[in-house]
Amino acid sequence: MSRDVLRSSCGRKALHLGLMVLAATLVACSKSNQYHPPPPPTVVVSAPLSMPVTDYLQATGTVAASKTVDLVARVEGYLRSIDFQDGSLVKQGQLLFVIEPEPYEAKLASQKAQLLNAQTEYDRQLRMIKENATSQANVDKWLSQRDQARAAVTLATINLGYTHVKAPFSGRIGRHLVDIGNLVGSAGSTKLATLDQVVPAFVYFSVNERDVLRIRSAAMAAGKPIKATAPRVPVYLGLQTEEGYPHEGTLDFASTGVDTGSGTLQLRAEVPNSEVLFLPGLFARVRVPLGAPRTMLAVPDRVVSNDQVGSYVLTVNAEHRVVQQRIETGPLTNGMRAVTSGLEPASSVVIDGLQSAVPGNVVSVTERPLTVPVVRGGGS
Repeated sequence: MSRDVLRSSCGRKALHLGLMVLAATLVACSKSNQYHPPPPPTVVVSAPLSMPVTDYLQATGTVAASKTVDLVARVEGYLRSIDFQDGSLVKQGQLLFVIEPEPYEAKLASQKAQLLNAQTEYDRQLRMIKENATSQANVDKWLSQRDQARAAVTLATINLGYTHVKAPFSGRIGRHLVDIGNLVGSAGSTKLATLDQVVPAFVYFSVNERDVLRIRSAAMAAGKPIKATAPRVPVYLGLQTEEGYPHEGTLDFASTGVDTGSGTLQLRAEVPNSEVLFLPGLFARVRVPLGAPRTMLAVPDRVVSNDQVGSYVLTVNAEHRVVQQRIETGPLTNGMRAVTSGLEPASSVVIDGLQSAVPGNVVSVTERPLTVPVVRGGGS
């Protein structure tokens, strides 16, 4: 074989080998670039929770004192002393103010002396008339003077009592409005301070006409029709900075009718307020149960969404596809929203991974049962 032929044969073999290597490389690259779809996202699902749910009426009310009085100076004189700390709690009968009593003590002593004189003379006239030593007219005159002197003593005693201003009931007193040394009562009654009874406290709130009818319907359904007096039913309350309704009171007053101007009915709750948390003027959230608890399906309120059509939740069907399920909602109890229609006890509701649950898409499912929340103060 000549050198040229050998060189040509080797070149063809090298070319063939190179083509085989290139083909193998292309096949390998084709296999490594093959598309693999990502696994479906994972969501957590749970069946709706069957739990007792109470229908509530909710409103916002205003705290007021159960009793309030303006303490005034009913007699004229200089203010002698102030016997309390501004804003403190005082007891019934506690001395609060003293107006100089000396002029009224002197007046009472004078009136008592006149009474004694009139009584003595009247007694003498009675003895004398038995001996025909005086006339009946004199007896009647001294009887009248004796009675007038008695009335004067009573009035002087009352006025002396007005010099010591005492608390008519236990409560919280505001700041004093007149300083020691000022003349009070010279031009009518002088306001000295205001006393509020805050234990218990009242919370006034209003409900609209529709809620009034709901209350009546609930009462009729429970076999307890509303009578002229307000029913003594529990009321749950919470202040603006508190969670839920941790305080319990009693509904003790309802107005006689619906206000035609506002279309509302005023109600009142009495709160024990032993810790004096409810101060007059504060706003309070009010929740009134409309009946006994009913067993209903419920889901976490955070999984309920709303659009222009209404409320819905995301569920997963038997094919592991996400479904937008329309529902009708009921009361909220401790973060759980009651569902009146749209769900079955075996429905798989998405409770976690909502951002990955797109209606129509397939998802991977992890099940986690819901638990009954602890109800505190009539729910949240």
